[in-house]
Amino acid sequence: MSGDPWLELAENANTYTPLGPRDERIVTDRYVLWLGPGDAPGWSVAQRFRFRPGELEEVRAEIHAELGARGRTTCTWEVGTHATPGDLVRRLHELGLVDDAPTALAIGMMLDREPPEPPGDVEVRRVETDDDLYAADRIAAVAFGGPPPRRRRFAADPNNVVYLAVVDGEPVARASASYGDLGATLFGGATLPEARGRGAYRALVAARWYDAAARGTPRLVTQAGPMSRPILAALGFREVCEIRILVDRVDPAESPV
Repeated sequence: MSGDPWLELAENANTYTPLGPRDERIVTDRYVLWLGPGDAPGWSVAQRFRFRPGELEEVRAEIHAELGARGRTTCTWEVGTHATPGDLVRRLHELGLVDDAPTALAIGMMLDREPPEPPGDVEVRRVETDDDLYAADRIAAVAFGGPPPRRRRFAADPNNVVYLAVVDGEPVARASASYGDLGATLFGGATLPEARGRGAYRALVAARWYDAAARGTPRLVTQAGPMSRPILAALGFREVCEIRILVDRVDPAESPV
């Protein structure tokens, strides 16, 4: 373990963030397996690895058994700076795991002071209706190149909150935060291409900072990709760790009958 709880949160977010109503988390001394509500690899995340080199195949078999019992066929392995064994990424490549796409490297970043003031012409509100949820899902689909979203019902969760940034009355960006005992973990920031440069991303960061501070935990952590890293750095975030992300596939023959 790193000894720094906030660094642990930045490096292994799914290990510590509050679970949603459809989430599950399996915690062992050697790894943590987080299971979300979706089917893509990113909804099944193995992380916080602490085991000896000779235990890798046994650990992988355990993870595959948990996935197979739930009908899942893929997952991601998030290998942080403090994972052991230290050459785990190389060993996983030798077993056939592949780097995640479009990027296999995330940088754990932390903010422990108030960010710059957001622009005055950007409104941020929490998602609290079906329509707002659909707008947030649509923005994510456009920004990340996913399929058009389906409408779904909004269900309030005080610990896992989705936000919309609105410019001239139109939703143009979305983001989410998971609020735990140590602070807020940021996820899913996305802005429509035509609205970039207006300060929506900055406003979303500020809104989540204010909400974290109001809860008595004024600290933000996130795992940043190449597009968000320079923006976050400009807002005062500092880099604290690296996370390598690999995709693992489960052979259906391994699944329990």
